[in-house]
Amino acid sequence: MTVTALPTSRLLDPAARAEREFALTDAPPVEATPVPLWRRALDSSAWRQAALLALLAALWEIAARAAGNDLLLPTFTAAASALWEGLASGELLQRAFISLRLLLQGYALGVTLALGLTALATSSRWGRDLLSSLTAMFNPLPAIALLPLALLWFGLGSGSLIFVLVHAVLWPLALAASAGFAAVPETLRMAGRNYGLRGPRYVAQILLPAALPAILSGLRVGWAFAWRTLIAAELFFGASSGQGGLGWYIFQNRNELMTDRVFAGLALVILIGWLVERLVFSTIERVTVRRWGMQR
Repeated sequence: MTVTALPTSRLLDPAARAEREFALTDAPPVEATPVPLWRRALDSSAWRQAALLALLAALWEIAARAAGNDLLLPTFTAAASALWEGLASGELLQRAFISLRLLLQGYALGVTLALGLTALATSSRWGRDLLSSLTAMFNPLPAIALLPLALLWFGLGSGSLIFVLVHAVLWPLALAASAGFAAVPETLRMAGRNYGLRGPRYVAQILLPAALPAILSGLRVGWAFAWRTLIAAELFFGASSGQGGLGWYIFQNRNELMTDRVFAGLALVILIGWLVERLVFSTIERVTVRRWGMQR
């Protein structure tokens, strides 16, 4: 019987290669080319929006002149002239101040109640069930439908308007804020707890920044609902002390068949809503959620 001896060792790794060194050359400097002013203006969305508004104004003017009836559809120039006259005389500014004062009161109260309900919903299951039940019942209910009850409970005055404004703001904001807190990723929550964050610091540094996009969306929706609810409510009666806001201004001029002033009041309603969106909500979004990289 023949026994064959197996090799006790074998070459497992190839031989090491000789080290090679390469001299690094300095990269040529890259000079930043300044972007010309016309290019920056072309990339901005402001001119596109202005062009779109100019196109709509031109179509409005053409349609009004084709209709030939200023009572049904005044021209754009007539409505713009009525708007300028109302602003120059101070009447439209006074009406807008009355409406905005009531709106801010109802909006602030609605935001406070919504955040309180959201805090209750995030702290306990009973609070979550309560918020879910209340939003399911009252969120589909139009705020203007509560106006007859508000008139019975609070009378003709600012109390009735503030009541319907609170209803318009409360439920969409509470629902959006609660959904935003519930959607915070569990890994982010664990990271905050691992860093030792507890209580108010945990909410302020982890939960609130993560839920801020949803909260900001709820604030926008609540503002839009409150603004349209206020104008609709003022179409039926004025504000306190017999002084009406923009809705009452529109209603009065409609009764007097001054359609150009009706369009001027509607244009100011749109302009105020656009300014609030661009100057308030877009600024908050830019310095918070976009700066933090949580939204594109």
